[in-house]
Amino acid sequence: MTSKKLVMHNSLTQKLENISKRFKEVEILLSQSDISKEPKKLKTLGKEYRTLTEIVNLWNKYKKTDLEIKNISELIKNEPDREVIDLAKTEIETLKNLIEVLSKDLKIALIPKDITENADAIMEIRAGAGGNEAGLFAADLFRMYERYTEKEGWDLQVVSINETGIGGIKEIVFEINGQEAYKKLTLESGVHRVQRVPTTESQGRIHTSTVTIAVLPKSEDMDITIEDNDLTIDVFHSGGSGGQNVNKVATAIRITHKPSGLVVQCQNERSQIQNKLKAIEILKARLWDMEIRKRNEEISANRRSQVGTGDRSEKIRTYNYPQSRITDHRINYTSHQLEEMLNGNLEGFINALLQEKQARILAQSENEINDTQI
Repeated sequence: MTSKKLVMHNSLTQKLENISKRFKEVEILLSQSDISKEPKKLKTLGKEYRTLTEIVNLWNKYKKTDLEIKNISELIKNEPDREVIDLAKTEIETLKNLIEVLSKDLKIALIPKDITENADAIMEIRAGAGGNEAGLFAADLFRMYERYTEKEGWDLQVVSINETGIGGIKEIVFEINGQEAYKKLTLESGVHRVQRVPTTESQGRIHTSTVTIAVLPKSEDMDITIEDNDLTIDVFHSGGSGGQNVNKVATAIRITHKPSGLVVQCQNERSQIQNKLKAIEILKARLWDMEIRKRNEEISANRRSQVGTGDRSEKIRTYNYPQSRITDHRINYTSHQLEEMLNGNLEGFINALLQEKQARILAQSENEINDTQI
């Protein structure tokens, strides 16, 4: 009596059984005593184990539920009691609903995890069109992310900052270290537009200014090799506040990566070596980001989601001060809680963007996964 709709394709069933087999292999490898002597391998196996655990648990529950449906269906074939049959059919319908939920969860679990899933983030905020007003808005956005970081319990470290002198920021680069920092912040990449009356505007006219934000993944797992011969390293005096050390000692570092043309500088640490190490970290993150974007460009257009491309030329969000309105143009999501958002309450926008991204990825992946026929 099992419905045909509850039958999985053989290829998907085989795939899930192979995953179960690999799960047991990883379990055995992790239990071996000498694995603790290889921290990198232990970490890699640990990540794989956590990923496989979710899939295997769902698959085992799916199989158990499917077996229950078959057993109940078999039992009622020769059951004379009408009341028992009705109760059994009700139970079967309940189990079918559970199968539907488990099937959907399996689809999501089988979507390949992004290699940046648990990476820390490097954010770059740059004033765009709008002169001093753009610099002031860049400072507002930095404070917004700073407060959001505090709410999430993450750690924020400024790497480099170029201020305007009137409270604005021309450019700032900072690291955010914390659980899923890059995953939650990556969709902030793009052009942020502000519409408001500048404090210097005597006639009350609304001005439009822009700020560009880039979010890069920073991960310990980056396999990026940088040759010393490919680098040009310049040492210079730091600008801005910082006491006598800034004025007397040249500690700021500028690194140019000749093959890519990328230029990175760091001036916020107290020594040349600290600034150099930090600049190398950012250079690796930018090179990794370029590699990820290159891979994404190789994916056919019909499989790419508009949300999540991270296209930095795209105007993604508008902050309208007179109407206290923020609109994310990618998903047409609007809030009138501008002040709250600038105080770091970004959860509504970030969650909406992540949900939209997951829905699009799931839809795109359905043709690649041999689906449960529900």
